[in-house]
This record gives sequence, structure tokens and C-alpha cells, in this order.
Amino acid sequence: MHKGTADNGDGNTFPNFFDTSFYVNRELSWLYFNQRVLEEALHPEAHPLLERVKFISIFSSNLDEYFMIRVAGIEEQYEAGIQDRTIDGFTPAEQLEKIRAMVQQQLSQRNNCFYNDLVLSLQQKGIEFLQVSELSAIQQRALSHYFRKEIYPVLTPLAFDTGHPFPFMSNLSLNLAVELEDEEDNVLKFARVKVPDILPRLLQLNTIKGFQNNDGVIRYIWIEDLIESNLAHLFPKMRIIQSHLFRLIRDADIEIEEDEAGDLLKTIEQGIRSRRYGKVVRLDITPSMPPSMRNLLMKNLNVPSRNVYEIDGALGLGCLIDLLKIEQPDLKDEPFVPHNRIKEKFGGDIFSAIRAKDRLLYHPYDSFQPVVDFINQAALDPSVLSIKQTLYRVGSNSPIVKALINAAEAGKQVAVLVELKARFDEGNNIVWARALEDVGVHVAYGLPGLKTHTKLTLVVRREQQKLKRYLHLGTGNYNPSTGKLYTDYSLFTTNEQLANDVAELFNALTGYSKHTGYRKLLVSPINTRKRIIEMIEREIEWNQKEQCGKIIMKMNSLVDAKTIRALYKASCEGVKIDLIVRGICCLKPGIPGVSENIRVISVIGRFLEHSRGYYFHNGGKEELYLGSADIMPRNLDDRVETLFPVFDKALVRTVISDFELILSDNVKAWQMDADGIYTLIDNDSPKINSQALFLTRPAHRTQSCP
Repeated sequence: MHKGTADNGDGNTFPNFFDTSFYVNRELSWLYFNQRVLEEALHPEAHPLLERVKFISIFSSNLDEYFMIRVAGIEEQYEAGIQDRTIDGFTPAEQLEKIRAMVQQQLSQRNNCFYNDLVLSLQQKGIEFLQVSELSAIQQRALSHYFRKEIYPVLTPLAFDTGHPFPFMSNLSLNLAVELEDEEDNVLKFARVKVPDILPRLLQLNTIKGFQNNDGVIRYIWIEDLIESNLAHLFPKMRIIQSHLFRLIRDADIEIEEDEAGDLLKTIEQGIRSRRYGKVVRLDITPSMPPSMRNLLMKNLNVPSRNVYEIDGALGLGCLIDLLKIEQPDLKDEPFVPHNRIKEKFGGDIFSAIRAKDRLLYHPYDSFQPVVDFINQAALDPSVLSIKQTLYRVGSNSPIVKALINAAEAGKQVAVLVELKARFDEGNNIVWARALEDVGVHVAYGLPGLKTHTKLTLVVRREQQKLKRYLHLGTGNYNPSTGKLYTDYSLFTTNEQLANDVAELFNALTGYSKHTGYRKLLVSPINTRKRIIEMIEREIEWNQKEQCGKIIMKMNSLVDAKTIRALYKASCEGVKIDLIVRGICCLKPGIPGVSENIRVISVIGRFLEHSRGYYFHNGGKEELYLGSADIMPRNLDDRVETLFPVFDKALVRTVISDFELILSDNVKAWQMDADGIYTLIDNDSPKINSQALFLTRPAHRTQSCP
């Protein structure tokens, strides 16, 4: 039985949607997502061999960031004595306990997969991982020579004793804890040697003098193994008693008091540096590390036992992504060339293409190049007067930023909102902000207290003595690299109502405008949640009148409690709801009397499902919004986000057909049950891998570019 009921105002009663059993814990839901990422590596049939290794790397890097941000935050709550319960009923202490249990299980699965499956399979394909101890004496001497020449000069052993303070250790650093004995006075000593992150973690022996071979086998050793084997060079006249690897993860969430920050750019720079000094939230050690050494590290790093993880094998496997550099095409995904229909039909004249009709692209199946071309052509076109753009994650060596610089140098009015607080991209964004400012671009850093996450470009062009505005609105970042790996939508349009809204939003971002009356855009934190819930309630009304209520939502995360309660209510009223949620989902589908009409799936495959789309049947007058916002409190309350309507009915049908194909996936899709547990969909229907079909179905995009 559910705890209590609620009245909807017309006499109908519903279950108490505040019941904690109706929700999945946010932190555990993320771990379920990362488990699905790990599963891509666990199953031999899921991907080619090196792609499976890639998913081990992604899983590991994801987990590092999770501890740096999410676990660090819960640790702060726990240490502050906070006992508040989450929407699903857990205290901070209970969350930490459950997180530890799940992570330990996942790390065991990961290592079992890597060492007992992938390493052996790679060996069969001519890719070997060796230990220094397995090499011949001649080879070890050659490696020792390489060590002295290439590695020894960048190592800095640090002692710890009465004359030397405990050495500082930076975030994500891999280290050797060394116990030594002085040959002169037989006194035990402790030292730390950092494994330098400026050198490759995996050393390819074939590239080292003395190891060239003609057998075609690619051989690797771990750099820490080579360092450990040559510690005597670092500590002459000392006896090495034992050495053990350890790795630490620190709190990396930058806290900024923007109201007190006179110069936001300098404040962010200081925050990036402070990441090195954050509190240690996880200490990884080898199981063989003796208690005395473990206790020394725990005491001096101020790490409680609950945050110490014993891990067999190499520590920190995010570096395995480097194995994708191996030139063995049969061990990787088959390459593909994305379609560039605008170039095919219009010879790359992006303005002519957009004038003809709205254009919708679905990356990476449709090329990201038209987005780059849009900025490039605007920069070079003498008829273009101004360009305004938001930048969140642009990456390094950005062609889009270079085009904006060219535009400014050509005398055009260029205004750019650079979000300095884009986590882990702050450094890149600071570099680009300064480069843009140097050529006279009007650079703004957003609104105090809000991250600007929306993806917008507005180009003003003079045509036939009139000004015409061209828009690009997207669900993903202005980053050509991720444009090849993430699924995202791009809409090009000249719609005047949207152009008016976008212009007003830029005025609010760069000036003092407090405009809130957006006509067509949904804008966070102003009206996104309100309008989404209103449209959910409208589906209830349609279902009551004509039994036709239908909602499809695709997003990265569903966390917002108010929206979840609205969806539960819609389900109780008979509205059919399909949710495609890649990552965190705090809603539970299929609960009798609560969410029987809700289905939740998650697709994990070759590409990262990143697009956000919200479809409402609306009694046949379909409405579709695409954009940058997930259904999370941070996206609805703490960020500048936009969801934009798609007006062209053919494009709406194209996106709905995309969603329907994803919903029919029974190869890469996982379905959540009423307990919040995911299982890989496996039915008797013909096998449908939606991402694979998108790659082989160029005809389905014909509505985008007739």
C-alpha cells in the first residue's frame, strides 16, 4: 500500500507522490548508468575488442569525476552532521555506505573483465601487456638505460621525516610509497615518488631502442612498473625494503562567491589551481600495502577508512583510451562519413539553404561541418553585420572560435557569452575568452549565480536593403570533436518569433535587460519547468476528453521532483509516456496505480546519447521542443537554458520517427522496472540497434534537406 493519497481538486484521489518508495536515489541512479557503460565492455559481442577497452576507460574516468564532484559533496554533508533525507529517503551517511558497496562491486567487475578477458583477448590479437620482471636480462638493461635517459630526469623523490614535511599530492596523482633503510644507520625511512603524468602511462616497447622486432606484436609495460624496478637509481646507498602504488582523488568542485568576485576570470583561474588542494575523497591502494604504510597515508592525507579502496592491478584505467591509437581497424568500429546534405545540395551556401526552409541536422549521422560553416561564412560574408553566440564547451583548437576572431578582425560586431564555469573546461574557456577579447570581441561571462548552458547563435545579415536574422539552435556544444561522438540536434532557421526571443535573451546575457516575456522559447530559470508541467497537464486534459494523451521525452537525466510528480499524475490519468533517459532517472516506471503508463529506457552504444527532446501529442496539434535542458533542478533553476519549438511539421515527424526507432531498440536499450533496476531488452522481435540503423539510413533524413 502507498502512504496516503492526494486530491487533484475534482474529487479524484491519487497516491501520495511524495512517498519515498516512488523514487530512485540520484547518486545510485548515476552508478546504475555507469554500470551500463561498464556492461559495454563486459560482453564480447557488444563491440570490437579495442572499443570494449575504450568503455573500460570511459567507465573509469566517469567514476573519477563522480567522486571529485558528487561524492565530495555528500562527504561535506556527512562531515557537517547533516541528517536531511533525499527524496528517496536516504541520509548522507546511508548514501555513502551504498555508494561504497556498489563501487567496490563495479571495480571488481571491471578488473575481472580487463585482466581475465580483454588482456588475454588482446594478446591473441598481437597486443601484449608485460611486466619488467618477465623480460630478459638484456631487455631489462635496455629498459634501465631508457629509464635513466627519458624518465629519471623528471622524477622527484620526496622524503618524509622530521626534516621533511609530508609531501603534497595532487588530484588524480599516481604515486609510489617507498619504505627504505639507510645503509649507514639502519633507520627506516619513507619516501614518495610521483608517477609523472607528463609521460605516457603505457610505454610501447616497440618504440624503445633494443626492443624493435619483426613479429608484429605490440608490447606495452606500465610506466610505474619501470619506475618501481629502478628505484635504486633514485635512492643510492639506501636499501629498498618495499614499495606500493597508491592513487588519490580530491574534491574538485570549485566554489565561487560571484557576488564577492571582482574579476570572475581571475577567480575561476584561482579555483582551477585550488582543485589540486581539495580534500581527499578517495584513496586507492594495492591490497599488498602493509597496515603501517596504509595508516601513514590515511593519517597524513586525512582519509577515513571508508574512503580507502583496495584495488588489484593498475590504479586508474582511464589511460586505456590511448590504446585506440593502435592501427588495427579490425579491432575498432567501422569508420563512417557523416552526411553533409547542405553541401551536397547548396554547395555549402548555408544562408541559401536556411532561407529556403528550416534545416534540422542529427549529429553525428549528419555532419557537424555545416555548424562550423555557418560561423565561417558569417565571418567572411561582407553582408553579415554581427554575430552573437554562446560558448560552453568548445574544446581546444576550436575552428568556431577562430572564425569568431576572424569576424571581429574583419570589423563585424561580435558578442560572445563564454561560460567560464563549464566544469573541467574552465582552462580552455579562459584561453579562448582572452583570445577573443584581444581582437575586440565583446565577451561576457554570464549572469551571477547562473551557468549559461544554452546553445545559440544569431547572425544578422543585410539582404536587399533589409536586415535578416539567421539562427542556429542546438542541443549540444559548439565542439566539432564531440559532434562526431555525441548524438545532438541542430536547427537552422530564420523564424522571426524565435529570432526576437533569441535577441532578447542575448540582451539579458550581455546587458541589464530583465526581459521575461519570451514568446516561443522556453528559458531557464524563467519558465521551463512551468511550461513543461503545463504541457504535461494539457495531455491529461486531452486524455480525459479523447483518450489520446501521449508524451515522449528524451534527455540525459530526469531528477526534478515536481516534474516527476506531474508525470506520475499524468500516468494515473492514462496518458501514455515514453522516457528515453540516458543517465540518471529518479522516476520509477511500472508502479501499480502510480506509473503503469510510463516506460523508461536507456540506450548505451557507440555514440553518447546527448540530445534532448520533449514531444507532446496535444490532441493531434503536435508540439516538439529541442534544446539544452535536462529535467534537473540545476537545469531548471540554476542555469540559463533554452528549449526551442520545431515549427516545420515534416521536421517534427522526422524527430518523432527518430524517437520511435530508439524506443524499438532491443540491442542497446536497457529498460527500467518498478524497482529501479535496469535489464537489457531482449525480445523475440527482429534485432534493432537504433544507432547502427541511423548510420545506414541516410534516406530518413530527407525531410531535413529536400
